[in-house]
Amino acid sequence: MKAAVLGAGSWGTAFAKILGDAGNDVVLWARRPEIAAAIRETGCNPEYLEGTRLGERVTATASATEAIKGAELVVLAVPSQTLRTNLGDWAADLTADSTLISLMKGIELGTTQRMSEVIVEAGRVAPERVAVVSGPNLAGEIALEQPAATVVACTDIDRATRVQRAITTPYFRPYTNDDVVGCELGGAVKNVIALAFGIAHAMGLGDNTKATLITRGLAETARLGVALGADPLTFSGLAGLGDLVGTCMSPLSRNRTFGEHLGRGKTLEQAQAATRYTAEGVKSCLAIRDLARSHGVEMPITEQVERVCHEGVDPKVAVAALMSRSTKAE
Repeated sequence: MKAAVLGAGSWGTAFAKILGDAGNDVVLWARRPEIAAAIRETGCNPEYLEGTRLGERVTATASATEAIKGAELVVLAVPSQTLRTNLGDWAADLTADSTLISLMKGIELGTTQRMSEVIVEAGRVAPERVAVVSGPNLAGEIALEQPAATVVACTDIDRATRVQRAITTPYFRPYTNDDVVGCELGGAVKNVIALAFGIAHAMGLGDNTKATLITRGLAETARLGVALGADPLTFSGLAGLGDLVGTCMSPLSRNRTFGEHLGRGKTLEQAQAATRYTAEGVKSCLAIRDLARSHGVEMPITEQVERVCHEGVDPKVAVAALMSRSTKAE
């Protein structure tokens, strides 16, 4: 297949490599012309995953129109809060019946829509044309071709299977699922829980605390998912528990690392300056909180992460608030 990957960050770059290694012809769109030129000339992205050879089937451009032209697979790998604006500009270039693949793990501010819902609206496409890729997919490890698995979720299972075949390599094993809602929520909420995990780690809290955050974080993710019609079993799989564990435990995780800065007492602005990248959970925690409230779902960890990030609450106060909640049956 011909594939376009729109977004040359870490995950977009690694996914372009996966597609190329699986035998597809790939055009990677980079916002900055100098990055696109460097990829064409050297076969590597000098900004992200430096030194990783992307392969002969991967080229790059700074023109989204050029990248999308004739593409059967259009992979969206831009920051979640920029998706609507970008895709609105790109929609006219989409090939009829092309499959749009979302790599993004966030909830849109204001609308509280999942990324697939934004794609349907902004891209003016049918829901069955949208597939979601989610799982424990740390880009740095995949770039080194360390074994990893993921989930391709689409309401059209035949389309999910075609995507599965297009991204299967000796080091990357995709599974299919028709639970788009569950896979997207698992990917979005785990970023918020990873912020909490990073805060706890920087505070010197131990493994009991961390295990509690992972399991109770999974519980509140599943509560929200069930309220929105997701299959509860999704949250015990790669797109739920798998992604959550990977993002919380790995020092490669942007959200965990961002949380560590907050746990050391830095402000949101100071943490942003120190990391210089997008930690999706920072913005998504606001949208996830609003989504949960609108459906009457309790998400106490998400609520406290939002307070630390956006209300300047001391992490110690947030921990105390979590521990002083009324006890309930698990």
